[in-house]
Amino acid sequence: MNKTYKQCFKCLQAIFLICGFLLLGKSLHAQTGPSASGMVKDTLGVPIVGATVKAENKLTGKATNATTDVNGVFNISNLQTGGNYSFTFTFIGFETKTLTGYQALAGNKISLSVTLKESATSLTQVVVTGYGTSRKADLTGAITSVQAEDFNRGVISSPAQLLQGKVPGFNITRSGNPNDRGSILLRGPSTLRAGAQEPFYVIDGVPGASIDLLAPDDIMSIDVLKDASSTAIYGARAANGVIMVTTRKAKPGQSSLSYSGYGAVENVSNQIAVLGGDELRSYLQANNRTLNLVDNNAGANTDWQKELTQTSISNNHNVSLNGNSGQTAYNVSLNYLNNKGIIKTSGLERFILRANIDQKFFDNRLRLNVSGVNSVTSSRNIAREVYQNMLTYLPTVNVRQPDGSYTENFTRTRGYLNPVSLIDNNIYNSRVKTFLGNAIAEARLFTGLKYTLSISYQDEQNYNDSYNNRFSGLAQGLNGYARRQSWTNNKKIIESYFNYDKRFGDHDLKLLAGYSWQEDERNNGFGTSNQNFVNDNLTYNNLTLGNAPVGAVINYSVDDPILGGTNPPIAILRIISFYGRAQYNYKDKYLFQTSLRRDGSSAFGANSRWGYFPSVSAAWNISNEDFMKGVSFVNNLKLRAGWGSSGNSDGIRPFTTLLLYGVTTGSRFYYNGNYINPIGPRQNQNPDLKWETTDVANIGVDFSLFNNILSGSVDVYDKRTKDLINDYQVSTTQYYLPFLTANGGNIRNKGIEAIVSVRPLVGKSLKWTSTVNVAYNKNTVESLSSDLFQLDYQRTAYLGGKGQSANPSQILQTGLPLGSFLLARYAGKDAQGVSQFYKADGSISTTPPVVADFAYVGNAQPKLIYGWGNTFTYKNVDLGFFVRGVLGNKVLNATLANLNSPSDATNVNIPRFTLNESPNDNNAYILSDRYLESGSYLRLDNATLGYNIPLKVKSINRLRIYATGNNLFLITKYRGIDPEMNMGGVTPGIDNNNFYPKTRTFLLGLNVTF
Repeated sequence: MNKTYKQCFKCLQAIFLICGFLLLGKSLHAQTGPSASGMVKDTLGVPIVGATVKAENKLTGKATNATTDVNGVFNISNLQTGGNYSFTFTFIGFETKTLTGYQALAGNKISLSVTLKESATSLTQVVVTGYGTSRKADLTGAITSVQAEDFNRGVISSPAQLLQGKVPGFNITRSGNPNDRGSILLRGPSTLRAGAQEPFYVIDGVPGASIDLLAPDDIMSIDVLKDASSTAIYGARAANGVIMVTTRKAKPGQSSLSYSGYGAVENVSNQIAVLGGDELRSYLQANNRTLNLVDNNAGANTDWQKELTQTSISNNHNVSLNGNSGQTAYNVSLNYLNNKGIIKTSGLERFILRANIDQKFFDNRLRLNVSGVNSVTSSRNIAREVYQNMLTYLPTVNVRQPDGSYTENFTRTRGYLNPVSLIDNNIYNSRVKTFLGNAIAEARLFTGLKYTLSISYQDEQNYNDSYNNRFSGLAQGLNGYARRQSWTNNKKIIESYFNYDKRFGDHDLKLLAGYSWQEDERNNGFGTSNQNFVNDNLTYNNLTLGNAPVGAVINYSVDDPILGGTNPPIAILRIISFYGRAQYNYKDKYLFQTSLRRDGSSAFGANSRWGYFPSVSAAWNISNEDFMKGVSFVNNLKLRAGWGSSGNSDGIRPFTTLLLYGVTTGSRFYYNGNYINPIGPRQNQNPDLKWETTDVANIGVDFSLFNNILSGSVDVYDKRTKDLINDYQVSTTQYYLPFLTANGGNIRNKGIEAIVSVRPLVGKSLKWTSTVNVAYNKNTVESLSSDLFQLDYQRTAYLGGKGQSANPSQILQTGLPLGSFLLARYAGKDAQGVSQFYKADGSISTTPPVVADFAYVGNAQPKLIYGWGNTFTYKNVDLGFFVRGVLGNKVLNATLANLNSPSDATNVNIPRFTLNESPNDNNAYILSDRYLESGSYLRLDNATLGYNIPLKVKSINRLRIYATGNNLFLITKYRGIDPEMNMGGVTPGIDNNNFYPKTRTFLLGLNVTF
């Protein structure tokens, strides 16, 4: 760590030294001449920070740009003597203003004072849509835009976390694990496949690019396309919504060198309270029970959670160089993130290098853009057995014995292992190298017609390395076990499309027509393993030093982290698409849009490879009608309605529809003196497998009132997904195997979303903006069957644990939401303190219940998701805080259930919760609705205090320092570590011995722009 900090410090020294030379050179070459200065304010007299001022010589055409500082002041020097100048003032959300007729005389200084009018609810703001952009005023679909200044602050390991709680209907969850991306759901779950619920990402026009390629500081805005009338232009990959990411670029005439960085301290925000060594001894003594001698070291009082956790120190640095002469624009940035995990040895380190150059030719008729991003992410993981053992391992033993060896009892079963030994004696490292290159050619063929050709290539190299040394309880007797995996995924995309824009009189027409080709290659690689090493010094770095005994099986598999499973075959997926869109605007009052995309995918059956995804939407700008002219308190009022169809092909392997052969696991046979791997069918053929299709109807209203003091939008939607892809049991007289992947079933999500922003204080010095967003969603599985395949219900979430391996915890069933809990019903305790349960006939018994006694007792889907953000600004000081939460969901606390076993207190530790249980209760641990708890919570997620330091140094445009706290407090009734559970997959809302501790973060940051 010290070495890392020294390297970072040296880098910062070099950066500031270079900046110093640049500034010195600039001052040495400064010459006196005509100049201009002034102040830019809004209609309330409040200075506008960051407004662009363009001074243009009308005779020579030469232009000079400047930016207003924290006081709204700008300065432009070295104007051309005798020039006739115009000054243009622009800022996002405000109307552009131009002043003309100024003469630049030798030695004179032009003084200006300008007031910009705010555009109605920022309707002129440009929003990125599929294959183009639109003014916010022209949108007919449900699109939410989030600007960089509104992003979440803190230690962000994935850019998607910038939006957590900011977008209505967008449910993002995360844990304290820096290597966990969490889950992302938009408007509820609409598929039964894990890995198929995340939105589709488009970065600077490149579809399907990895969001983790970007550093948060490089992102300028994120536009979330939510309804199908907006997403259908992306067809078969847009059922879960589309996220359009726009990276930072310099404005014409600007050039800057920027640095952003922070240092952060993270601590465990909450832990499960378990007994200490003396407390456990006292509990057992009071109940006439004793520990085994081997499990009772004299004086041992070990806090295993304390032994495994640490104060995490994280740091992030981002340096970017931007410039734009009008004809040539460039951007280069370097980002470094080191996020040390709260559990020892875990963590994440990432380097991102990004470069972009944009050049215009032939009087701006041709634009060429070339960009490249290279990311290297290194993750340090821990064995999954750590989570349970850090809570259950007996506190009555020491971490190590007097001879220095770890305290272990290998005679025990069920994964009872020293958690410190698990950390120290097992290595799990992974590394992902990702490169994305993109080239764009944009030609303006004639007035209104533009042709765009985009070619991109993404290459992802994955490496998984692990080593269990000779002391590891996970590889006993192997004298060291090493495993290495390496595989690549790459993606090639060609987009070719025409845009035609024409305005004639009161009519505005926009047309789009295009073609897309994509080829993905996955899992091109292999794995290998070895064991019985001379020593552990080289870990997994030289597998040839191992000496595997005769008969040992080498592991050649590759684990697919996205689709799951071991040793998936190398596969190539091709997608070909044709698409078109028409937009019509009459007098800025009546807006219409329709689109159609035709997608073909090699992943689906030969009979069903092509799908059509249409959409239609309209909007009425009521505030632009003549009868609204007298309604002065309404600045904007727009009614929207739309319907569209989109598809979901995520989580489908390219060969899903084919009859596949492979090695039959566990069936090696002896033949002619050798053991042979038998080859047989592993997957049935289904030529009729097709897309899941999601239809969304959406009605919305946008409004802005009282001189834009109050603004917002409300959307009501009905989202229906049909032809769900699922596995069905089939007859082996018709098929080789008893299961077939096929279409069948429907899921429906209905809901309402609202976001309201108010500016209670709009004074010159003091300003306050408050924004609230809420979303209600009702999820229902309407069917699991089709005409060919019948399925009444599907039991899921087999969590296991002491005789419960055959018991499900959730069920998929018609009429219930996804994530419905199927559990035994707790009936209190009998006179002896033993837990009782209801039987199917209504009787009560202490006999452990069977599945026939289980009942539906609640679900994991929240009824309400909300977020509330506030920003206060007083002169150069700003204070912001953000609160978010959920209401109405349930969480199964299987962790507490597994720990709550009084009868096992001589073998494993117990929580303080168990002190209230009868020592005779042999049923206390059984999963039932007793452990189904409210998952509702309210969290102060973020609070930031910042100060824009006023500077008189012209070469520094901005200098800001800030302090941020994350997860500052939590209000909840949940008895586990944290109620925020991963909501992805088909078994959401379960806390089952694998929950990485949640963290509380404090950080100090710096932003400076030269």
